[in-house]
Amino acid sequence: MAYDKFNILTSSAVPLPIENVDTDQIIPARFLKATKREGFGDNLFRDWRYNGDDTPKADFVLNDSTYCGKILVGGKNFGSGSSREHAAWAVYDYGFRAVVSSFFADIFKGNCLNIGVLPVQVSPEFAETIFKAIEADPKTELEINLPNQTITLLSTGQQESFAINGYKKNNMINGFDDIDYLQNIKGDIQAFADKLPY
Repeated sequence: MAYDKFNILTSSAVPLPIENVDTDQIIPARFLKATKREGFGDNLFRDWRYNGDDTPKADFVLNDSTYCGKILVGGKNFGSGSSREHAAWAVYDYGFRAVVSSFFADIFKGNCLNIGVLPVQVSPEFAETIFKAIEADPKTELEINLPNQTITLLSTGQQESFAINGYKKNNMINGFDDIDYLQNIKGDIQAFADKLPY
């Protein structure tokens, strides 16, 4: 399944300055029965967003119209816990295209890269700078430049570089998942196969 091509994303951001957010908090286990990658956004952070009677919790950031955007800024160690892919699906389905944190759990990071969500790991100091900027002005924008591998706080010009696997970077720029990538080079694979002795 192809995903949105990711080149340069300029957006305001939603702050979630909570450390050690695990995948069960991102998408509770009771919502993992579906097999299609659709509808999970409705239950992103379900137990933090809603009361037991399904009314929204006014003090949770996703229920606060002050904040919006395609970038989620999380605290340190975002996506820890179980390896469920559904956590990344929920982030994507809600509408986020990038998650910024000073540290990601490896499996969650890989799951994001597989489905078109860019995990941008920054220094703890730059993460704190971003949180403070959003607190001062909720409309402040970040620019995430995937080709150049930079994230910039546009209000001040402060910038950091981030690392990404070259293969995953190429796939995200082209909107490919692993199957799309193989389909794209099918001609090369066939040409190589045709040269093999039988």
